[in-house]
Amino acid sequence: MFGLLFFLVLILVVLLLLSSCVRIVPQAQALVVERLGAYLGTWSVGVHFMVPIIDRVAKRVILKEQVVDFAPQPVITKDNVTMRIDTVVFFQITDPKLFAYGVENPIMAIENLTATTLRNIIGDLELDQTLTSRETINTRMRASLDVATDPWGIKINRVELKNIIPPAAIQDAMEKQMKAERERREAILRAEGEKKSTILVAEGKKESVILDAEADKQAEILHAEAEKEKRIREAEGEAEAILKVQQANAEGIRYLKEAGADAAVLQLKSLEAFAAAADGKATKIIIPSDIQSIAGLVKSVQEVAKEDGGRE
Repeated sequence: MFGLLFFLVLILVVLLLLSSCVRIVPQAQALVVERLGAYLGTWSVGVHFMVPIIDRVAKRVILKEQVVDFAPQPVITKDNVTMRIDTVVFFQITDPKLFAYGVENPIMAIENLTATTLRNIIGDLELDQTLTSRETINTRMRASLDVATDPWGIKINRVELKNIIPPAAIQDAMEKQMKAERERREAILRAEGEKKSTILVAEGKKESVILDAEADKQAEILHAEAEKEKRIREAEGEAEAILKVQQANAEGIRYLKEAGADAAVLQLKSLEAFAAAADGKATKIIIPSDIQSIAGLVKSVQEVAKEDGGRE
């Protein structure tokens, strides 16, 4: 019974030793293996076997990009303004062996190196430059950290300034300055708006005056044209009336000639034409002498006719 129990224990120990000899490395990881305390090699993704008791895994390394957010660090600008800045560092392990044996605590080393590099850079800048030169600071810090961490098997991909926290007095002064700047811009915009409005109103009045003048001028032109047209029509009417009267007289004389009227009748008709021409408006009419004699003759004939009538 004791022998069976010993055999089972021996089998269990052998299984445990065999299982400890097998190592499966997952994706994006690496194992730094030592043999008798010395570096043996770096195992990448896959199944690996090791000698029990002699070989051991010194460090398991993650090869993915990692992010470290460091606490705010006090820094002093060139113009002696103390502020706090916290940074975010994006890094990736490129050499597991150097990472395992290069520095005791890589994360702490990166944090201290970030703080000292940040102080050196900010010390050359004034407050305004610090607040407006984030991209420049990020680039300089990344270059400096990448060179310093290269012996540790670490690649610095990006460095970002997360927050820049100036003193409370500086913040109040900046807020007042920003408020004054906004009020100044508002006043400028309001003045420009009023100026444009005044210009537009003046241009509108000018345009209205021009349009009114053009309308008055056009109305005068139309009125003059209408008056001219009226006078032309009146003159044409008068000319046409005179023409018709003359045509009627000529037509009457022509009928008299066709009827065999003598010269005396024609002269009488001419006299009637003179009377019609006077139309009661002329104050003096000059009549030819031959027409006057005919008029006397007509009167004598009328008197003789009256006497003959009395006798009868």
